[in-house]
Amino acid sequence: MSERTDADLQAFLDESLPAAQMAEIEAELRDDTDLHQRLATLRGQQDAGMHGLGAIWRRHRVSCLSREELGQFLLGVMDEQAAEYVRFHVQRIGCRYCEANLEDLQGQQREAATQTATRRRKYFQTSVGHLKK
Repeated sequence: MSERTDADLQAFLDESLPAAQMAEIEAELRDDTDLHQRLATLRGQQDAGMHGLGAIWRRHRVSCLSREELGQFLLGVMDEQAAEYVRFHVQRIGCRYCEANLEDLQGQQREAATQTATRRRKYFQTSVGHLKK
């Protein structure tokens, strides 16, 4: 069990940590009353309106990407520096919000590809009898 920072606990409260790290903290909270007390103090400060710059940054997701930017990343039309930031933000930082958006966009992309293939097959099947030899 590692020493948890206030930033870790704040991110835990905001549910912005990767799932594995959230589970670790949750398990630690079951056994560590001091950690539980620190979390309660942070929650109280948050409820009282005491916010630091980092908390505001995380809460408003300033570093997160828009769905349009994530779509550009999936299509491969984003410049390499921006694409590297997307990979860093989603894979290294583990932003669950952006990861969920990326998975949703990938699902829409797969669905659109399936619909396009089905539509092409139907066009071909309906025009087979009309083609000249």
